Parts: sequence; C-alpha cells; structure tokens
Amino acid sequence: MKKSLFLLLAAVLAAPAFGQKKAAPLSRPKLVVGIVVDQMRYDYLYRYWSKYGTGGFRRLLGEGFSYENTHFNYVPTYTGPGHASLYTGTTPSMHGIVGNNWFRRETGRGTYVTEDKTVQAVGGTAAAGQMSPRYMLTSTITDELRLATNFQSKVIGVCIKDRGSILPAGHAANAAYWYDGSNGAFISSTYYQETLPEWVSKFNGEQRAAKYLDQPWTTLLPIGQYTESSADDVAWEAAFKGEAKPVFPHDLPALSAAAPVAVKGALKAEGEKAPVATPRNLDLIRSTPFGNSLTLDFALEAVRAEQLGQRGQTDFLTLSFSSTDYVGHQFGTSAIETEDTYLRLDQDIARLLQYLDKTVGKGQTLVFLSADHGAANSPDFMRLHKLPAGSVGPALMRDSIQQALTRRHGAGQWVLSYENQQVYLNRPLIAQKNLDLRKVQDEVVDIAVSLSGVNRAISADDLQKSHWESGMLMYLENGFFPGRSGDVMVVLQPGWLESYAYPVTKGTTHGSLNNYDTHVPLVFWGWHVKHGESSVVAKVTDAAATLARFLHIQEPNGCTGTPLLEVLK
Repeated sequence: MKKSLFLLLAAVLAAPAFGQKKAAPLSRPKLVVGIVVDQMRYDYLYRYWSKYGTGGFRRLLGEGFSYENTHFNYVPTYTGPGHASLYTGTTPSMHGIVGNNWFRRETGRGTYVTEDKTVQAVGGTAAAGQMSPRYMLTSTITDELRLATNFQSKVIGVCIKDRGSILPAGHAANAAYWYDGSNGAFISSTYYQETLPEWVSKFNGEQRAAKYLDQPWTTLLPIGQYTESSADDVAWEAAFKGEAKPVFPHDLPALSAAAPVAVKGALKAEGEKAPVATPRNLDLIRSTPFGNSLTLDFALEAVRAEQLGQRGQTDFLTLSFSSTDYVGHQFGTSAIETEDTYLRLDQDIARLLQYLDKTVGKGQTLVFLSADHGAANSPDFMRLHKLPAGSVGPALMRDSIQQALTRRHGAGQWVLSYENQQVYLNRPLIAQKNLDLRKVQDEVVDIAVSLSGVNRAISADDLQKSHWESGMLMYLENGFFPGRSGDVMVVLQPGWLESYAYPVTKGTTHGSLNNYDTHVPLVFWGWHVKHGESSVVAKVTDAAATLARFLHIQEPNGCTGTPLLEVLK
C-alpha cells in the first residue's frame, strides 16, 4: 500500500501543472554545414549558370534564400580575415585577424595567422602542423554552439588550407583538419588531439590525392562550349612549372612526378638520403579542381565516421573549398581553368547535398554558402580591353617610402615592413631621433599618395581618433587592430593590385575594398529556409548573427553583425 502511494505521488509531481501542456523539444537542425568557397565572386553564381547542373548551385538558389547584395565591410580582404569574420560575426578591428600575415613589433618579424609553436603536428610535418586559432581573439558561432549544448555538439573543420579549417572551427572545436602536401594527408595538431582518429588514418592510407593526380586535367565539357571565358592561351595566365603553355590538357601525372623543392630541402636538412622512387609533388592538387573533390571526400567521411547530425544533437561542419583560390591566382578570373573549376565544384556541391539528404535526412541540415573574398580581373586582361588597371609591389612601396624618409631625416631603417597595404614604421628609431611619431606618419601619408596607383592614405592616429559609418574610411577602420596593424594604411586605385609578384602580369589577386573583392554570395538552404532572395544591403558579419537566431543561441562574444530578418521569417 505504501509503495502504491509513493508511486502515485511521484507521478503527480512529475506531471505538468493543470492546464499546461508538456513542453515540446527545442527545434534545431540536426546539422549545420558552413560552405566557404575561397575567392568566389558573387557573379560566379550566375556567370556559369547555363553550364551548372540542377543539383549544386542551382539547387541552392532554387530552394534556398539568397542575399544578393552581401559585402565584406573591412579591408584587407584576404582568406584569414574572411573566414574569421564570417564565423565571428565581426571585423578584424575586434577579432584581431588583420591578414594572412602581419608584422609583430614585439618580435621584429612577420607572423602567420594560425602559426603556433606551442603545439605539435599530428600526422604531418612540423611546418604544416604547428597551427591553432590562438591569434583569433573572439569566439565563433561554432564555439557558441558548443557552449550552448554544454559541449555535446560536435564541431569539425575541414579545408585544404590550415586557416580555412582552423578559424571557422573556432577555439573549442572537436577537431580541425587540413592538407599537408608533403605526404598527401589530412593532418591536425595537438591543440585538438594527440593522435589522428582511426578513420582519418584509414582515409589518408587510401592515397586519394595521388589517385586524383594520376589523371590529366581535361575540360569537363568540350572546350568550345566555354564561351564565358577567354581563349585557352592568353598572356596573363601562368603555366604550371614544367609546362610550355597554360593550356589544356594539363598533364598532372607528369607535372606531379618530381618532388617539390620544399620536400627535397627538408630531406637534405635532416641528413636523409633521397628515396629510390622520388616522392611526387602531391601539393600540386591544390591548384586543380580535384583539390576541392579531395576536400569533399574527406568531409563526407567525417560526417559518416563522426555521425554528424545523427546523434541527437546539433552538430556543425565547417567546409571550405580552397582550390578555387589557387586556380584563380594562377589563371585569373576569365580563364577556362577557372570556369572548369567552378563547373566541377558545382558537381561536388550536388554530391554533398545528396549525401546530406540521404544521411542526415531531407530538410534536416541547415547549409549556408559564402566566400572569404572575391578577386580582381588580371591587369593585362583589363588593359587589353582599354580598362584602367595596374599593380604595385610591397618591396617597391617599402623602398620608395624608406628612401623618401632617408632624404628627409638621414640614414636609418625607417620602414620595418610594408604588408597588407600598410606601412610599419621603426618607432624606436623615431623616438631616438627625437621625432614626433604623428608627424612622421603624416609625412608617410604625403609620400604614399604621390606614388603610382595610390588613391588615399591615412595614419593610424587619424584612424583611431575618428569614426566612419560608411565609405572608404569605414573599411579601413574596421580592418584596423592596434598592435597588429601598421602606422599608415594605403588604398590603391580600383583595378590596381598589390602582389609580391610585381609587376602582376600573370593571374590575379585580391585584398582591396572594391566591389570585385568585397561582393560575395550569401545563400541559406535547408532546415526552415524558405525560397527567396533579397537585395537589401547585407554584411558578411550578419551571417553568424543570423545563424545564432536560427539555433536560438548566443551570438559570438564580439559579434557586431545583425540577424537577416527575411530568411528568418
């Protein structure tokens, strides 16, 4: 009798109060997949539209919601800052990733965005593997998902580039994987784990990179159908090392037969004898569309092996395709190679969406697609068509400013570095000469604007004492982080490029505040996303804020973006 009364009382206490219904579980997608296409300009969504299949880009746009007027809102527009800004929801002025590299005054040398000598490589060489997100100073949307679920959600980053994997995955990720061309493997670092999971080792053992490079790169379609691109043999495209001309077919088996210089140098430094069979240049796959296919192969295996989206928790896969960037840099924006790379990526995205439908369930995955920056047209291509363009070199800019300051103030290393369109002055020398730093910065501004291709320059002092809500100076302000940025910021004329390969006669690059570098896609697809599009002004920093609302979690702790309401309704 007492036992029955106890059970009855327990049932009453466990039941909802009178008039209340039992709370429904919180609605969230099973999996979030963030796709970043490196160097994808907005117009690539439509430039090759007639050649795309129905399952890739056209499916995303046909079923998803596209923000057609999405821009980066800072400068410089590079891969590291681009990935960080998309996932933190803020700009370099807050998250601190001011470039792929920057000059560190405290050490007197440059640093790489994800380098970390406190960790060790896992599965690859030290040079490729000593990486972590420690330089990123704010949380990411992926970090916030981990926090919101008491770290029960899984977050995994995948990219050929280390920075394209590490920065989106965030500080609290379960894992981030990137490619080491010296051994053709996806690797990680001890920041995440001490050894590679068995499934990763098994994948690497299949030597898929080598298998992709066993076939020549021919066009997916008959070459005459590539009417959206320039001719196959033009002066502004760069051939692969070992090729006479940058034309199809590209003989990848022959081009990858020799070991890259880095591998040979490492063997010599370690006192090892060269193997009987010379190692292949497996790094070559980065500059082919098959680098994207290899990345997707690995990502799909991560979904399967880690059971992403299949464990009763919302998981997050960050997936960045980088071969578009390598191909774009080498061949430019108007090349058949670039078009072919996007047509093949379209097939890879179709393969991804089909796999998610089958594995996670139709309508159960929330996908967003964007880019980390765009790209300029090749200067020679522009000039051929009577359009203004040009290029400058960092060394030329540095030396020109150095020489001018020497003429004014005497001998001394006045300029320590010129990087990311920024001048780093020798502040100890300026103090030693009893000069006013602000006045020297102003002198550099005057010198810089007198140089070819320069539109505007502004000192760090002026930048920090004012605030701009729009326009050129807003881009500069949002890209400035004290202690990491330079003393003077330089803005080039539209169509002008800055590259160490000066003058720029082959391929192209990016980094400016002009539309060709800032205007990128932003498409949401899948879970609770209605079909539509909007031309309202959107910022890439809005993506993380919008994802936070979809997931009902906190925004990243430095987020300055705002939720995009049309896709949330």
